[in-house]
Amino acid sequence: MTSKKPGERFTPCLIILAAIVAVSLDTSAATPAVRMGESEFAGFMQLSHHPHLAQQDLDGLRWRNVVFDQPEAWYGSAEAIRIAENVLLYQRDIGGWPKNIPMHTVLSANEKRKLQKLQPVDEGATTDNGATFMELIFLSRVYGKTGYEPCRSAFLKGVGYLIEAQYENGGWPQCYPLKDNYSRHITFNDGSMVNIMKVMLAISQRSDTFSIRFDDQTILKAKEAYNRGIGLILKTQYKQGGVPTVWCAQHDAATLEPVQARSYELPSLSGSESADIVLLLMQIENPSEEVVNAIQCAVRWFEKSKIEGIRVESFINEAGKRDRQVVVDQDAPPLWARFYELSDNRPFFCDRDGIKKYSLSEIGYERRNGYGWYTGAPKKVLDLFGEWQARWAPGNKI
Repeated sequence: MTSKKPGERFTPCLIILAAIVAVSLDTSAATPAVRMGESEFAGFMQLSHHPHLAQQDLDGLRWRNVVFDQPEAWYGSAEAIRIAENVLLYQRDIGGWPKNIPMHTVLSANEKRKLQKLQPVDEGATTDNGATFMELIFLSRVYGKTGYEPCRSAFLKGVGYLIEAQYENGGWPQCYPLKDNYSRHITFNDGSMVNIMKVMLAISQRSDTFSIRFDDQTILKAKEAYNRGIGLILKTQYKQGGVPTVWCAQHDAATLEPVQARSYELPSLSGSESADIVLLLMQIENPSEEVVNAIQCAVRWFEKSKIEGIRVESFINEAGKRDRQVVVDQDAPPLWARFYELSDNRPFFCDRDGIKKYSLSEIGYERRNGYGWYTGAPKKVLDLFGEWQARWAPGNKI
């Protein structure tokens, strides 16, 4: 395993609902936060119950919907601050967050005490399934509307966590502190590393993606982390007979070779994760010859490996359960498999026993319906490629 030196950690913030909160009356866009005095706090709370800022019924919503899909003004409401307090409680002292938690759910006093006891343990901090990435987005949105300082402090601690977790070779594990299992691998699966790279890019470019402003040292660290990440991506692009193709969902942190994660996630070429990687590379301004070649080779592979004339549909099987099946449909948009053989690009599927099968119908009900085996994600790459090619490699067409 590649060695790594722990970086400096940010001091944990106090989780207190302060009596100093800022709010912008212009809800069209986040503006630089301006703090309110204590005497103005009551007025802010009244404003928070304006019809456009009223507490919403969030029951049934996924955490992702709360992070990304609420009206912009809502992130300046009292309800948003209540949820931000939950986010602060879930944050581990090392700076990351656990995954698959509906952080908008109301917490009891006992649940809050339990979370406070978990903070120093650092157990569960991860970037898998959007964890840590989504919490940073939420805190930034709330801070941009309220200026609530604990959101800013927790955000900076989260950024410090991401920088610290990076391997020296430029990759990121999906869990940090490191565990003695597959989570130590460099992880592209479910957007883990690409999400981190998006944060590093936004910070290094001093963009308006986040409402928090960063000091020069943080910006430099983010830029260095991003550049190392791009270098790692180029090194891990899998070659067949010397020709670059795409990427595996996870790569060994030392050898950079494709490796297994869970029992049904075997070494393979990934249709889904590779699309996210190429879209990230396509954002690079004035790309190097190496980056251009990586994108063009991946696009060739996407074109070669697309599956046409089928779609996946849900149906009720003989047992009365909702099931999935592949049906012929010549008008269906192209699909790509989640996993392809490293040697010949043949799509495969897998149960928890780790035995490869070559059609969706051959695997059992549980994995057939409990995992995403096909994706349309590479189509976005193909749709954008013509414009990208004309701008950055007009004399080097594929």
